[in-house]
Amino acid sequence: MPFNKKNSLILVAVLTLVLACAPESQDSVDGGSVTTVVSLPRMADGTPNLNGIWQALNEANWNLEPHGASQGPVYALGAQFSVPPALGVVKGESIPYLDGALAQRDENFSKRITMDPEIKCFMAGVPRSNYLPYPFQFIQSDKDILLAYQFAGAVRPINMGEPTDAVIPGWMGWSNGRWENDSLVVDVTGLNGNWLDRAGNYYTGNARVTERYTLLSPNLLEYEATIEDFSVYSEAWTITLPLYRRQEANMQLLEYKCPVFAEEAMYGDLRKEPMENTLH
Repeated sequence: MPFNKKNSLILVAVLTLVLACAPESQDSVDGGSVTTVVSLPRMADGTPNLNGIWQALNEANWNLEPHGASQGPVYALGAQFSVPPALGVVKGESIPYLDGALAQRDENFSKRITMDPEIKCFMAGVPRSNYLPYPFQFIQSDKDILLAYQFAGAVRPINMGEPTDAVIPGWMGWSNGRWENDSLVVDVTGLNGNWLDRAGNYYTGNARVTERYTLLSPNLLEYEATIEDFSVYSEAWTITLPLYRRQEANMQLLEYKCPVFAEEAMYGDLRKEPMENTLH
């Protein structure tokens, strides 16, 4: 393109448009290298603003550990219910089970079609609720934080005041939160025993989960959860995975009443006559 006044004006206009569309950031020089710092949305008190609807985009709900593709438990559904391969989300790749607990995990897997709490529409607990293939919502004010999940209509308040103890155990446990710099750290206790994925990985009512939510950009959260349960594992272990903000216009959590879908799986053996096995 010949350089003249008209073309230079066009070039300036194009560069202005590109810069206007780029995310707000700040460049800093450290030891000769340039680091781009993304400007994060913040609440009035300066803490990161996590408000919005988020979802995991990975295979963690099938199996937290690395695994290859495999046949699903319902052979008649063929590839539709097969297990996709994945690199896993466990730091160090393997969950450090005690020997007896590993045998229980294997038994869970062999009976997953009837034993997995997800099939029964039970609340998925922590951390599983965050990587089920369904969206969930952060509702945050200057003082309070609530997590609302589409699956099973689960809700989970996070106490941001003085830490308190769970009154009774529950599927979603009791959450005490605090800010460590720009990370929301949540200590979760009072959990019912539950499964961590469809592979039968699990914890008992002795479990304690420490979560860390770190906003990396306006639409990307790093999620980390450390699970302790010394009746099941030889040591604490950690998963880490990204969560993505849903971008659809007017995105919202929709009603998903799954108990009605679980009735046959849970109580079908009580029928006087078997239900015809058909797909609708």
